[in-house]
Amino acid sequence: MGTTVLLQSKDIAEIVERLSAQIYRDLGSADNFAVVGMQTGGVELARRIRSRIEELSGKQIQSGTLDITFYRDDLTTRGALPSIKETAISFDISTMTILLVDDVIFTGRSAKAALETLTSFGRPKAIRLFVLVDRGNRELPIQPDYCGYRILTGVRDNIEVVVSDTSPAEDIVIHTTA
Repeated sequence: MGTTVLLQSKDIAEIVERLSAQIYRDLGSADNFAVVGMQTGGVELARRIRSRIEELSGKQIQSGTLDITFYRDDLTTRGALPSIKETAISFDISTMTILLVDDVIFTGRSAKAALETLTSFGRPKAIRLFVLVDRGNRELPIQPDYCGYRILTGVRDNIEVVVSDTSPAEDIVIHTTA
């Protein structure tokens, strides 16, 4: 078993900066655009992306949080009861382009659950997916539109992402091999 630091705080800040600018360029306009962070790892990343796009566009961007717990297809096989987090989407998503934000994509099952959860609020114009780390091993044909770092991991490996809402200098991504 070995541990490797994949990203440090400066790397994560650079990824958020670079990809936020790319997202804004791809949008063409920040009108009818919202950022939704997946609980828990995507929430702080979504806040940072939203803040940067607000700076670039000069417009206030709608945002929300999404808990996918009840839409997971492995809920009955996970053992312990899951911790329920907040879902907060206080705007009509029907005409919006939504940027869905998560920290890591692995099998694609969490992204699928997020799509199902999000569309229970309506039918957005488009949904784009941002992930900080893509660790491969997809079980579903779901790929991120924006990805900060790609690494092929073993299925039993672990990727730990720490993105602090109070101390960004402590941000880190660690890969532990099984």
